[in-house]
Amino acid sequence: MAKTKKTSVISVQDIDITIASFDIDDYICITDMAKAKSGESRAADIIKNWIRNRATLEFLGTWEMMFNPDFKVVEFDHFKNHAGLPTFTLSAKQWIEKTGAVGIYVQSGRYGGTYAHKDIAFEFGSAISPVFKLYLIKEYQRLKDAENNVKRIEWSAKRFLSKINYLIHTDAVKKYVLPQNNYTKQTEWIAYADEADLLNVALFGCTAKEWRKANPELAKNSNIRDYASVNELTVLSNLETHNAELIKENRPKADRFRILYEIAKYQIAILDEAERMKSNRQHLGKTEADSNDSEE
Repeated sequence: MAKTKKTSVISVQDIDITIASFDIDDYICITDMAKAKSGESRAADIIKNWIRNRATLEFLGTWEMMFNPDFKVVEFDHFKNHAGLPTFTLSAKQWIEKTGAVGIYVQSGRYGGTYAHKDIAFEFGSAISPVFKLYLIKEYQRLKDAENNVKRIEWSAKRFLSKINYLIHTDAVKKYVLPQNNYTKQTEWIAYADEADLLNVALFGCTAKEWRKANPELAKNSNIRDYASVNELTVLSNLETHNAELIKENRPKADRFRILYEIAKYQIAILDEAERMKSNRQHLGKTEADSNDSEE
């Protein structure tokens, strides 16, 4: 049996039912369930009488043959052939030891009792009462829904953190991984640059080829523009429009680069300043709200 991940308790018709969650699946304490039929004192007898029933053995044996490759079918046939005889008795421990069953296990100590895989536990619920079984399934599903909600929240939190980490990574790339070439002073490259690189150098300060050379691992699955900020992408779109108009005017490539470079520098400064002021306003608003709360 795999190591228990956690133990939960649900209430079914005022009876506390323990659920042990393993790596592979959930097991429900049928000892707790048996208390719903005749109280705690006779819970073990209820389980023994249920297991020795021929219909129960056929169900258990079929489940094991479906999910347990080490199940001892010969021993199972022996039990099945004797089922129904007045002298035939069978406990959960005997069933497990003789057949190598994994659908049921017995635990001692805290949360002790006989546990059965949820498929088997629901079948045992029919022996308790059909009404009890329905309430059990309903409460079990409620537990699973609650656990799934927690998992979704955890996933959303991790996704949020990954986005924050991505921004941090992007900032690091912009500061430390961009090639340290001064293209604004060395203008020989302009004659050979394509239009995309004209924009890249005006905005990012390097060509796509130079970025790939400086970042071979990143370049396998991305390009320089994948690491641009929202403000940079906004300016890039504006540069494309401006460059198209300059081309229509037959402006030389060197002239276009100087114009695009100045536009990029100016617009980035404007957008970054607007973002900074917005952040300051939000911080000021929060400070005032906290101050008002403390005065109240």
